[in-house]
Amino acid sequence: MSFINQDESDEVQAPADAASSGARMIPRITVQAFCEHSQTAQQIEAALADRRMAKVALTTHNGGLDGAVETYRSNPTPNLILVETSLPPEEIPSALEHLASVCDASTRVIVLGHVNDVFLYRDLIRSGVSEYLVLPVDAQAVVGAISDLFVSEDSAPIGRTIGFLPAKGGSGSSTIAHNVSWSVAQALRQEVVIVDLDLPFGTAGLDFNQDPPHGVADAVFAHEKIDATMLDRLMSKAATNINLLAAPGSLDHVYDFDESDFEQLLEITQTNMPLVVLDIPHQWNGWVRKTLTTLDEIVIVAEPDLANLRNAKTLVDMVKSLRPSDGDPLLVLNKVGVPKRPEISPAEFASALGIELVGQIPFEAALFGTAANNGQMISEVSAGHKINETLRAISLRAAGRGPMQAQKPSSGLALPSIFKRRKSA
Repeated sequence: MSFINQDESDEVQAPADAASSGARMIPRITVQAFCEHSQTAQQIEAALADRRMAKVALTTHNGGLDGAVETYRSNPTPNLILVETSLPPEEIPSALEHLASVCDASTRVIVLGHVNDVFLYRDLIRSGVSEYLVLPVDAQAVVGAISDLFVSEDSAPIGRTIGFLPAKGGSGSSTIAHNVSWSVAQALRQEVVIVDLDLPFGTAGLDFNQDPPHGVADAVFAHEKIDATMLDRLMSKAATNINLLAAPGSLDHVYDFDESDFEQLLEITQTNMPLVVLDIPHQWNGWVRKTLTTLDEIVIVAEPDLANLRNAKTLVDMVKSLRPSDGDPLLVLNKVGVPKRPEISPAEFASALGIELVGQIPFEAALFGTAANNGQMISEVSAGHKINETLRAISLRAAGRGPMQAQKPSSGLALPSIFKRRKSA
């Protein structure tokens, strides 16, 4: 009985960054790791912080190869086994044969070793081992290796998710989210769906002068019954390339949700739309927290005052802790330059948060008021206004198409170059 083999090659690329556009979720699989050292177990468990691992059931055990063999003599094998070994290179292949004899044919194995030997690597791959990683290894490398095995390159593409999060009520996050959606839809000529998650008081329908009979509430209450056909029926067309899952704006229901109630909706939406913009309300509960961990990009919208700065700092710290493998949230300052209001300068505001300021929207009461009252976007009210350039820059940056700052160097240890992930044959 042998392990599933992989195509051979001498070189392998390093794992993709989780913050990249369209980072795919690893499907529901069971992973068991058998470690000889506590440090290795800690490195593997750290991989669970990566949002791509949200559906993965991972457990760690002591004992290395011997522990794995003993365990699977009387227990079924999982989808994937991670096994650490300190054996000399010449003894590893024969030890793995013992493991193969107690494993199901469909089980995949990643070996974690301490020897940087290209000949050992080739022998293991030829024998059917799915991957060989040299210790110490960081969480990104572990997630990348698992993703390579279980996320097919031929699978249907998934859309990029962008969440707009207000630092304070009234900061104009919804207005910015809707105008940025309009701008990116026009600039990239791609379908965008706006998901208004403020069910009792959402304004997406108002901003686009729409009153759809169905929307996001129907999708959420459908739970597991939601599919692509139902989603298409519930969405309304607001403009060219703009689709709405509008909020009901009604108090007929009490909108109490479990943290996973939006999961199915977002998965279906991602598989059917290239860009998904979430208009997230100013509240903090389980489903908001859960939703933030699944997004490709988070944009915090704030006004340049102390209360917004305090709230934004709290949000930034929380988002970073929830998404340690992803990029930092982006910052948009709205209503900059309100007459007679003391303000924190944009540079100081962004510096205090330690994140990238991607746009400053000046206070233009007449322009935004007219657009809101007419159910129009800023570019429809005043196509030549310079704010449109700012909105376009924000939209392209959030969509992963604009300039970005240099990435911070990884704090983890890099894989030895000789064992970078193999290129496709």
